[in-house]
Amino acid sequence: MTPLRYGIYLAALDPTVGRELAKTRPVVVVSMDAMNRHAETVVICPLTTKLHPTWRSRIQTRSAGKPAEIAVDQIRTISTQRLGRKVDVLVAADAARLRELIVEMYGLP
Repeated sequence: MTPLRYGIYLAALDPTVGRELAKTRPVVVVSMDAMNRHAETVVICPLTTKLHPTWRSRIQTRSAGKPAEIAVDQIRTISTQRLGRKVDVLVAADAARLRELIVEMYGLP
């Protein structure tokens, strides 16, 4: 399976250290498709159902029909072996907001 950019997949994030988001949870793939085809890792942002509407590092969205939040402050690289089934895909407007926030926070295109 080649994960697609802005696809939302279940991922096993354990083990974690400190305040990293843990357990098996949805994540949105943010790495480019060309990288995803050739690398054995992907860059992801975890999703959480614990909402923090005032946090500038989070994006409110819906995943699988439920309210969720993209934790851009928890961006990380994981092995593709951690990924499970695809559960959703970000709508175009949320994908654009995610790109903008990543650029704002990390200076990446």
